[in-house]
Amino acid sequence: MVVLATKCYIGGDARGRALDSLESMVQNDIGDLDVEYDIGVRDDDFISVTVTGEDANVARNVLRGEWGEVVPQHRDGETYVGTLDAWDDDGFYLDVGHGNRVFVPTEELGLGQGSPTQIRERFGIVQHTPLKFVAGDPARLADETRDMLYDWTRGEGRVNVNSATRGEVRATVNRAGHAHDIVTVERIGLLEQSIMCREGTDPPGLLSSIGEYLPAEIRCVIT
Repeated sequence: MVVLATKCYIGGDARGRALDSLESMVQNDIGDLDVEYDIGVRDDDFISVTVTGEDANVARNVLRGEWGEVVPQHRDGETYVGTLDAWDDDGFYLDVGHGNRVFVPTEELGLGQGSPTQIRERFGIVQHTPLKFVAGDPARLADETRDMLYDWTRGEGRVNVNSATRGEVRATVNRAGHAHDIVTVERIGLLEQSIMCREGTDPPGLLSSIGEYLPAEIRCVIT
């Protein structure tokens, strides 16, 4: 079994649509391999994929590479993934499964000046975003995650969204009449997406236009 480093924390019909979307993505990832698989959602909302068959090990590695993996034990100096669960004046708290959290203090975020709240706003980090960290005392954000977040501040700006699949975000952008104002929608997690704006697009204006259609946390990255 692989526990993917992404969560399904919504309910009702939206939950069913999200899991249908995930089923399609997993099929694209490992459907050509000689395996059978079953997708489930754990009590902590993380998604598990149980894989059997001749190519099971290969399939698990493909899923780990595509989604990241949540594991119960961490070794100092090794890199793992958690999802942003909470933040306060002291730092970020990353959910690593089964009610456990990893604390990354402000000075180990490596994202410049400001409080964790200000850093979250500056980089447009929505709750539940998967973030890589290096285990230790204290833990720190991994260079790969820092690079990703700094990359978000380059270009023409972004609008980041949670609680919606990539397909739902794309459809919402189209519905709001902004299809020509974006480059693409990047998938961060199952329900966390990053909309890349085109030159001349105002991220706060885009946020305002799509916000009425999405029951989600939406944050801008302004370059």
